[in-house]
Amino acid sequence: MRLVQDAWFLGVRIARSYLRQPVWIVVALVQPVIWLTLYGQLFRRVVEIPGFGAATYIQFLTPGVAVMTALFNSVWAGFDTLEDMERGILDRFLATPVRRGALILASVGYASSAVAVQVLLILALGSLLGAHLTGGVVGVLLSLAACVLLSATFAAFSNAAALWVRKREPLIAVVNFLSLPLTFLSAAIMPTTLMPSWMLRAARFNPVNWAVEVVRAALAGHVSWGDAADLARLAGLALALFLAALISLEAFRRRV
Repeated sequence: MRLVQDAWFLGVRIARSYLRQPVWIVVALVQPVIWLTLYGQLFRRVVEIPGFGAATYIQFLTPGVAVMTALFNSVWAGFDTLEDMERGILDRFLATPVRRGALILASVGYASSAVAVQVLLILALGSLLGAHLTGGVVGVLLSLAACVLLSATFAAFSNAAALWVRKREPLIAVVNFLSLPLTFLSAAIMPTTLMPSWMLRAARFNPVNWAVEVVRAALAGHVSWGDAADLARLAGLALALFLAALISLEAFRRRV
């Protein structure tokens, strides 16, 4: 209980720091809207490719943008921790009775909460642009769960990377090295059926692709709890979060 309380107050602190910089909030909300509208128009004809498997590209793209937003927003979470390290704030927190795990949990929790709001806005906009969310409320809730799991995983890993490298330049390199390849090795923009065989094999082990497949199936109302593939993807996301949390906590333990 104490851990949750400490994480809550630390998370509120992070939220207040962003509220003082409204430009970041505007960019975070507008960027996925740009992806959805521009990509949706630019690639709208690709559904004519044989085997694409979607009636409209906006229908196909909406789940992909939701997951891309969860990924790209969470991989930068470590920069807040890095800034606290550079300014000596982290050392001050370590001198207080605050639980150590709460420092990581607050960062992960804030990133995941922000992603949940963004995903809801993306799904609403996608629906307005013509995407049919036939999965209903259950589909939206499952989509949120998948996006939050993915966001928390990469927010935890980003914090671990920040604690390892302790500088902005290498952290930026790590973030870019991971986020873009993981996006293109998923069905966020193009279906896996059109991928080369080696990319398809890699996508099977990609948590970003797991989230995309879960969200797309959930919004279409196709998630089946008797389907081993659906269960495996959700279990894989949960396992990825567990491993990322362990790595992050170990990195924090070694830092202090």
